[in-house]
Amino acid sequence: MSQLEQVMKSRKSVRAYDSTYKIEKKELEEILELATSAPSSSNLQSWRFIVIQDQELKKELREIGNNQAQIEDSSAIIAVLGDTEAYRNVEEIYEQNVSLGYMDQSIADRTVNNTQNLYPNLPKTILTQIASYDAGLISMQILLLAKERGYDTVVMGGFDKAAFAKRFELPENQFPITLIAIGKAAAPAFNTSRLPIDKITKFY
Repeated sequence: MSQLEQVMKSRKSVRAYDSTYKIEKKELEEILELATSAPSSSNLQSWRFIVIQDQELKKELREIGNNQAQIEDSSAIIAVLGDTEAYRNVEEIYEQNVSLGYMDQSIADRTVNNTQNLYPNLPKTILTQIASYDAGLISMQILLLAKERGYDTVVMGGFDKAAFAKRFELPENQFPITLIAIGKAAAPAFNTSRLPIDKITKFY
């Protein structure tokens, strides 16, 4: 079994955390930076993050998060947000691609032009779907990177998103998608079964 397979199989949704264990800000930054290697629509990287380590703020967030104990007891909460105006960064992103030698200027110019013609005219519902899909991709990266470093996680979609947006004064183009608790488990997680592949897959 490869190291990646071991990490994938050992990752579980942990809901009981050692409240005395703290992860350094620098390591959380490293995990997020590595996670941004995830793919995204047109490489627009429509994810944004709020990392909450302050204990008083976590207590406040617990009320927003249906009183889930892991919000308060984990080392940190990573809130994954979506940005429906991520296309505004397209020039910066593709200028960087050129400067790093990843593509030539003509390809970058064509991509920037296509993006600027398409994305601003899409309905907000579509832009929200794109950002949500991208958030799912990077969230899984965060979970696996955390486990590879010996940390435990759980993803929480059950929280008052309107209250969260108000508390953290999110701009209109940003919206909360999920909360990820990260820390050290205080109790083992339950194993969970999966449906057989032949029940969920068709080959042609």
